[in-house]
Amino acid sequence: MLYKFFFALKAVDPGFNVFRYITFRTALSVLTALLVSFILGPWIIGRLKTAQPGNYVREYLPESHILKAGVPTMGGLLIFLAIVLSTLMWADLGNRLVWLVLITFTGFGLVGLVDDIKKLYGAKGKGLLIRTKFGFQLLIALGVATYLYLYPSDKFGPFLQVPFFKEVLLPLSVFYIPFVVLVIIGTSNGVNLTDGLDGLAIGPVMFASGAFALLIYLSGHIRFAEYLQIVFVPEAGELAVFCGAMVGASLGFLWFNTYPAQVFMGDIGSLSLGGALGLVAVIAKQELLLVLIGGLFVVEALSVIIQVISFRLFGKRVFLMAPLHHHFEKKGWPEPKIIVRFWIISIILVLISLATLKIR
Repeated sequence: MLYKFFFALKAVDPGFNVFRYITFRTALSVLTALLVSFILGPWIIGRLKTAQPGNYVREYLPESHILKAGVPTMGGLLIFLAIVLSTLMWADLGNRLVWLVLITFTGFGLVGLVDDIKKLYGAKGKGLLIRTKFGFQLLIALGVATYLYLYPSDKFGPFLQVPFFKEVLLPLSVFYIPFVVLVIIGTSNGVNLTDGLDGLAIGPVMFASGAFALLIYLSGHIRFAEYLQIVFVPEAGELAVFCGAMVGASLGFLWFNTYPAQVFMGDIGSLSLGGALGLVAVIAKQELLLVLIGGLFVVEALSVIIQVISFRLFGKRVFLMAPLHHHFEKKGWPEPKIIVRFWIISIILVLISLATLKIR
């Protein structure tokens, strides 16, 4: 909205031509989302405290979580508002990929919102049934995957780019659809499983969003794409504005979510952020690099899968508790130590991922 308004003013003053640059508008998006978070944060947290009967702490969680019982959840509403408002203000709304990501982000957010509400007001904090929750996620992801398959953007098509190689593109044909569904749903639930300690998930989300802001910008810039030997995806660069909004909103939410948290993200935040990250990786043709950038989410999800399989097949648990961050809680690590160490690992993975751009 504001992008078109200010850019039109270049006829009055050439200085307004700066609004044509994606990098400038991405910076504005970061700052806008951060400002929205700071302004609306205290009000939203206050309203959530008043409206909620109390955050139910499940009996299987570590004992230290009993102290978190009075902290309101559904703080992802703040993240959602900050990202949507910033994107609508500074992105080119004539770009179809911007709308595709916004719709996906909103869809996963609504699934999370319903789940959060049922956890708060349902019996013993039980949210949506797993099959219902997964069914809605599958429906959204399947719709997005089918759209991308039927309406590709120039070279953007049903193939997989392999990191470290210049021109290795694996054709997926119709298998592209289930692959995209797997990436989006997997990332969404990976972030959701990581969201178990104060600030644990939002930090890596912020780092990953920053990395993809750069990657999606490079993918959408023909000269940079050719120089780095990555797939050029027309229209994709505009999504850097959305990723910038994710960085700003994450940083703003962290102000309130850092240990000890004033508010929890809830599924409305974790599912929507993860789903959006997965889709941006698909559009940037960096799905395999997402495994490294979001390595923390992958490990958290794998810890749950391993735990379940081991217990069902052998009756034994590999970890003291899953996801992995609860395992370290059970080992006696203080919560802040777990959070910061996981953040450090996440930053290292992001730096390694970006370094691979020059290894071709």
